[in-house]
Amino acid sequence: QVHLVESGGGSVQAGGSLRLSCAYSGGTHATYFIGWFRQAPGKEREFVGSIWGRNNFFTYYADFAKGRFTVSRDNAKSTVYLQMSSVKPEDTALYTCGARGQTDDEYAYYGQGTQVSVFP
Repeated sequence: QVHLVESGGGSVQAGGSLRLSCAYSGGTHATYFIGWFRQAPGKEREFVGSIWGRNNFFTYYADFAKGRFTVSRDNAKSTVYLQMSSVKPEDTALYTCGARGQTDDEYAYYGQGTQVSVFP
């Protein structure tokens, strides 16, 4: 069973930075892809960025995240990070991480999320 726990959320002023963590467990196959998602009040969940690989990692970002957010991974610690920089009030949302296997089409597991609030 895959288990994901997010941490690191909080309140930050616009223009500041924040680093979120996603601690995962459940086997290397089921956690091959780790993705970050966010959901603002009244809006649907949207993709932020993802990372995959075993020794060499690859990343992919939503357009709004490119240049401001960075996803990294430490397999030894079974943790994926989302470094958020130059944050904006519109980045306010509940951020969750998800996991899917190398051959799976969809993310099958999600954590409970960590709240990020950006104030002007």
